[in-house]
Amino acid sequence: MRILGIDPGLATMGWGVIETERGDSRYISCGIVSTAANMPFPERLLSIRTQLREILEEYAPDEIVFEELFFFRNVTTAFTVGAARGVAIAVCADFAPDNLYEYTPMQIKQAVVGYGHAEKQQVQQMVKMILHLNDIPRPDDAADAVATAITHANAGRARFQFKMK
Repeated sequence: MRILGIDPGLATMGWGVIETERGDSRYISCGIVSTAANMPFPERLLSIRTQLREILEEYAPDEIVFEELFFFRNVTTAFTVGAARGVAIAVCADFAPDNLYEYTPMQIKQAVVGYGHAEKQQVQQMVKMILHLNDIPRPDDAADAVATAITHANAGRARFQFKMK
């Protein structure tokens, strides 16, 4: 099964693709969807849509997993990231409407590191170890997306609990 993990963001949205078979996960690719701060907001959302469609077409994931948004102190940031996440969900729903899932940052840390309050660097090191990589995936947003995909791969039969409703 091919899994696409997504770490939502407006300026930088991380993505990571892994393949899992019989409990063994293999790294395929990762990267970012990026938009320039000087672009008008609607154009940034359209750019996210276009870039994400290209990723979906290239990697053809069976299941797509999002990191849930966490509390933002800045309301404007929360709204803009929420809009970017909404566009990403809509694009992915066109591609795989019955195979969208989401996990909280704490669930991802717990699944990858074994501790729900792990530091970002600990998560990145575990991603490297779990997938037998020479280096930590970069940038950080892409590594977070790969961790999200690993979390889903390891959810097993409990996956249905994390399906988007």
